[in-house]
Amino acid sequence: VIVVRSDIEKAVSRPVPYDKKGEHHFNTISAFIKSMRGGDANAALYYMGRMLVAGEDPLYVARRLIRFASEDVGLADPHALPQAVAAWDAVKSIGMPEADVCLAQAAAYMARAPKSPAVYFAYGKVKELLANRAADPIPKHICNAPTALMKEMGYARGYVRYPDAADGGTSLLEQTYLPEPLVGTNFFDGCELPEPPPLASKGWLFALPQSTQPPIG
Repeated sequence: VIVVRSDIEKAVSRPVPYDKKGEHHFNTISAFIKSMRGGDANAALYYMGRMLVAGEDPLYVARRLIRFASEDVGLADPHALPQAVAAWDAVKSIGMPEADVCLAQAAAYMARAPKSPAVYFAYGKVKELLANRAADPIPKHICNAPTALMKEMGYARGYVRYPDAADGGTSLLEQTYLPEPLVGTNFFDGCELPEPPPLASKGWLFALPQSTQPPIG
């Protein structure tokens, strides 16, 4: 391979330093995710722009948005996941550069959304438990009973379909679902975040101070 002067000039004059498999890639996607997690929509758009302008696959960005919607926003805003999936669909259906604003919308939404990693951490506890403990028997009252013999053996016996409506809610406390050794286990314990501060105090709004507004045109 022969490298000439024009090759070097082209390499050093790139507007955005980036490598799809190296340090720039991982640092930029890390900054993108952490900006959304920290509620800074301006930084999130900036780092996403650096990736896209440098030639990153927009579907890679969309995939990370989908993961973020469930891992970091979670049940605090269930609309986040459809937003992220819609961004993926937009990239697939209309392509770039038209879909860049769709990705930007999703990124800004994630940054401005309230955060709850509770499901992410709770499911992590489930995976850890299953990796270190043999599977316990499923309680018979919530097992399937397609045959008369299984019903005679107690499968599905005593199961209340809607316990919270059956008798004013008392059955909800009596009917359990986890295997007996795990009854009372709360995988969500300690997984919730404290109440977030007001959006404006976290910089979750788009407006910049007048002195730092970028020039137009």
